[in-house]
Amino acid sequence: MNPSIPSQMKAAAIDRFGGPEVLDTRTVPVPQVGPGEVLIKVETAGIGQWDPSERAGEMEGYKPGKTSFPHVLGTDGCGTVAAVGDGVKHLKVGDKVYAFGFLNDKGGFYAEYTAVKASDAAPIPKGLSAEQAGVLAADGITALQGVEDTLKVGKGTTLLVYGASGGVGHLAVQLAKRLGARVLAVASGSDGVELLKKLGADQVVDGRADDVAKAAREFAPDGLDAALVLAGGDKTNQALSCVKSGGHIAYPNGVEPAPKGNDGVKVSSYDGQANSKVLARLNSLIESGPFHVEVSQVFRLDEARNAHEAVGKHHLGKLALRIH
Repeated sequence: MNPSIPSQMKAAAIDRFGGPEVLDTRTVPVPQVGPGEVLIKVETAGIGQWDPSERAGEMEGYKPGKTSFPHVLGTDGCGTVAAVGDGVKHLKVGDKVYAFGFLNDKGGFYAEYTAVKASDAAPIPKGLSAEQAGVLAADGITALQGVEDTLKVGKGTTLLVYGASGGVGHLAVQLAKRLGARVLAVASGSDGVELLKKLGADQVVDGRADDVAKAAREFAPDGLDAALVLAGGDKTNQALSCVKSGGHIAYPNGVEPAPKGNDGVKVSSYDGQANSKVLARLNSLIESGPFHVEVSQVFRLDEARNAHEAVGKHHLGKLALRIH
């Protein structure tokens, strides 16, 4: 190990599953970097909507093994490469990167250092701040794999994005526009509507106050080609009735209740999964013009508990944790 890398670090970790009260700042060992991995000195971490579920033990079914404690949370973040494992060619010590590490058995990004697969890290896209890069990986990958890989959005596609003012949604709208789609964005609250107008959605409605199904019929009189659903419920399904036969609805696993489509409409669930190809594609789309990542609040590492309380309340985009 590089002598400038300490053996211990500060982290927000849990020693058992439970509510926000189990999340504490403590000293834990710096993870060892293995073959094909990079050790990142973390600058900022994203607070995922799913982080409270992981803290509560509800993600155990997704893991190959059991969680060992103390366990550091945090699926994505950004920072500087501090060490590289054997076989890593595309990254070197000193590179500024953002990365993804869902349910990483070496611990997450709520820490001064984290070790992740090198293929799950990429250079920070030009034009993004550390806070923006820190919240990008999980939501950016989920947004891109929804609109491009699953829905195959392209020039002229009429797309509904439901839950457009959240972390995944506001990125999906911008990526879909880059791919040539016409986008009807369903945001949450007047602040959400305002944000999505600025981000270039063709039409924006407030999912809480407006008649979304009526807006969808006016937006695409012949029916919508596709929908990306990031928030479920009765109003969602009313809007989805406007997706035409032969159309496609996609949603990331975890959206409850699962959306439904009319007969003849394909409905697919998917997981956001990192690899070097999707990160390179995400970077190339982001860097092809001005791009905005909405970070509505930044917490200190010792405020991780407050961040977990805030993530369940109304906010735009994503929340961040500043480590260094």
